[in-house]
Order: sequence, then C-alpha cells, then structure tokens
Amino acid sequence: MNYMLPQLVPMDPLGMVQLQVMQMVPINGTLALATRAAAAQSAAMRARTDEVSWALRNQVAMAFFELSATDRTLDVMRQTLRLLANITETAASMYRVGEGRQVDVLRARVEIARMTEDTIRMQAMRETMVARLNALADRDADIPIGTPLPPRFPDEFPERPWLDSVAALNRPMVRAALEEVRAAEAGERIARRALIPDLQVGVQYGQRGASRFQGDDMAGTQRMGSLMIGASIPIFARSRQLQLREEAAAMRAMAQAEVAVVRAETRGGLGEALAALTRARRLGQLYRTEILPQAEATVHSSLAAYRVGSVDFMTLLDNQMSVNRYRLELATLDADEGKAWVELEMLTGHELFDPNTIARHDAIAPTRSNSAGAPTSGGAP
Repeated sequence: MNYMLPQLVPMDPLGMVQLQVMQMVPINGTLALATRAAAAQSAAMRARTDEVSWALRNQVAMAFFELSATDRTLDVMRQTLRLLANITETAASMYRVGEGRQVDVLRARVEIARMTEDTIRMQAMRETMVARLNALADRDADIPIGTPLPPRFPDEFPERPWLDSVAALNRPMVRAALEEVRAAEAGERIARRALIPDLQVGVQYGQRGASRFQGDDMAGTQRMGSLMIGASIPIFARSRQLQLREEAAAMRAMAQAEVAVVRAETRGGLGEALAALTRARRLGQLYRTEILPQAEATVHSSLAAYRVGSVDFMTLLDNQMSVNRYRLELATLDADEGKAWVELEMLTGHELFDPNTIARHDAIAPTRSNSAGAPTSGGAP
C-alpha cells in the first residue's frame, strides 16, 4: 500500500507491504443448520437417483412384457394359419367329391391371406419392440433378442395396507420429498436467525524498510500487527432478512405440499396397479379354465359336424377365429399382469417377485392373501 506511481516504489514514510486475513464467524448457529440442510439435499438427490433407476427398470420391464405378448401372439397366429390350412384342405376335399361348396374354399383362402397379413404386420411390430428394448438396455438396436420368458409371479396378492406402509418407507420419491422438507425447515431456521449479526475477526501484518526520516535507532525493517473485530449489521432488514423469512416459510410449505402430492399419487397408483393385477389374474384364470377349453371343444365339434354336413362353413370358421381371439386376449392379460406387478414394485421401491423364475401358463394358481399381507413367492417353476 502507498506505492508511488508509476515507479511502484514505497512512498516514504507511508509505503509498506501489508497482508490482511479476515474470517466471518457465525455465532447464531447457522453453520450447523446449513450443514443439516446440505446433508438433506444430498440425501434427496440420492433418493431421486434411486427413483430414476426404478423408473428405468419399469420401462425395461414394460417393453419386455410387450415383447413377450407379441411373441405369443405370433405363435397363436402361426398355429391358426396351420389350422386354417387344414380346414381349407378339408373344404377343398369335400368340394372335390361334391359335398362342399367352392365359396367355402375361397373364404378359407381369404382368411389365410388375412391372417398372413396380420402376421407380417405383427412381425414388424416385434422388430420395433426389439429396437426399443435394446435402446433401454443401451445396446445396438439390431442386436437380436430371443423369445422372452416371463417370470412366475407370486400366487398371493399383497394386501393394500402392506403396500401403503412399504411405499411410505421405501419409495425413493417419498424419501426424497421428506428430505427436501427437512432441508426447507433448516433453511427456514437459518432465515429466522439472519437478523443476528455475524462476527468478523481478522489479523493484519505489515512491514516496511528503514526511512530517511527516521533516526538511527529506528533503522532496519519495521513490522506491524493489527487485530480487527467487526459485525454485520442488518440495516435493511425489512426489505431483505424479513423477506427471506417469508420466502423460506413458503419453500417449507411447498416442500410439505410436495410430500402430500407424492403420497397421494403413490396411493392412487397402488390402487390402480392392484386393480389391474386383480383383473388380469382373474380374467386369465377364467380364460384358461372355462372360455378357451369350451371354445376349443366347440371348434372340434364344429369341424366334425362340418364334415358330415350338419353345420355350414361360416360357423366353423367363426368358431376357429373366436378361439384365436381368446388366445390373443389371454396373451395380453398375462402381459398386463406382469406390468401391474412391475408397477407395484416401482411404487413401493421393493421387489415383489423373483425375476429369474419362468412362468408356466398352463398352471392356474388360486388368489389369496396371507395374514401379513405380503406376497409369497411361488417357488420353483
């Protein structure tokens, strides 16, 4: 300080080299509160990262079950094509011997062409689903994927109170919202203590060489030290600190409202997923035990009756296409059940079944709940 310009030499006797260090020391407890707020924000970010992982897992599972339903649909279509070919051969044979009509043969061939078209369209959809699943897995889009094998789901449904309790404790989005409330509460307490002045402490060191105005006893380098103590005074408290209080209170209220919103959305999602799971399981059981067996028996009876001329060809064809439609709906119901289970897992942040098992579509398991309400694994397939 006090150097002459432009020579940049110390001005005699005021020029010197000076070093000053200042430190603000919060005496109102805001440092601990700021540490608490930062820790809560960090925990909230980690929880949101976990929520993103569950969301990505949910998207992959949805694509997996859609691909599984598509493959089962293609299998049903190919089986139907073979059955239609057999029916067409039967109609052609009856027409050759004079017991059938040419229109029956033509109608059967039209249905085969229509089914072939649907199969080609479904195959193109499968390629799209494979590309989507590869994209979600961060792989090249042209990597082939075999037929997905859906896992075996628990025989018992989880009870609603158990799902609500698990979601309230485990879902990352709920935990993140709660951590943000803690951070907002700490921020509000910091804002309320902003009127308390912060202590400032500093030290200063300076030195200068001998001056020509000094006597012989003052010759040599002179060193000086200073101690400084200050405080920050909130002069504009009404327009700054008090406004910060209102802002912090609003942030805390918003964080609490966010917790209520997340919990409400979670409860609503659990209800929807559980209802979808119940619907898919019960309808799937109904299709396997009653609708499909009766429809297939009707087709066999109609084919035998058609061969002896008791029913017309349109009745036989309609019965066969009904079986085809029921099988396609069953494949969709199985995929819907898997999607519902995965949705419950994402909403609760808890795995509810072993994904490494393989489902048996021919087995019908009863639906019941245990006393604890937790789902029980179905065991080895």
